[in-house]
Amino acid sequence: MRHLSRPLVALTALTLIAPAVAQAAAPASGTVTINSNVAPLCQGGTLSGAGSTFELGVLIDTGTGLLKTTLSAPPKTLAGAFCNIKSTISITATPMLAQSFTGSPPNGFTDAVDYTATASGWTPRAARFTTDASSNPDASQTRATAFSGDITVAIGSFAPVGGATLRPVADPSYLGDVTVTLAVAS
Repeated sequence: MRHLSRPLVALTALTLIAPAVAQAAAPASGTVTINSNVAPLCQGGTLSGAGSTFELGVLIDTGTGLLKTTLSAPPKTLAGAFCNIKSTISITATPMLAQSFTGSPPNGFTDAVDYTATASGWTPRAARFTTDASSNPDASQTRATAFSGDITVAIGSFAPVGGATLRPVADPSYLGDVTVTLAVAS
């Protein structure tokens, strides 16, 4: 009988070791927090199309010398504009001024042309700036949400500074500027 008790002792020792190995292999877990942010950001997009200049050509009707009533230029597109938060679009413009003419224009003439500039597609109502207006309350529009899209910039409603009966003085270059600004709204 002595011979039988030995295998029992060996089997008992194996049973006691197995639970200790299983407990040591149990997985441990923990949580690591990730902390980051996204800064408010607006980008005005890239001007697409044939250049960054509104080409109007000859401003006057060569029969009358008066400003053409049919002046127009294809709109420009700011493609890929975006703001990742509430934003404001603003537009400003300067009258087209004769660049080489010096002094005051003689009676019946002007050296400047007013117009209206618009920026549309960002807000339901286009931002609008008229160069002869005493104030331009629609020049700034706010969008309540983040947005990505194109902005169409256009000019129109041309008028001689001083009145429709004034003729623009001869000049090889009448220049004005339109500026569109996207900014994070406060």
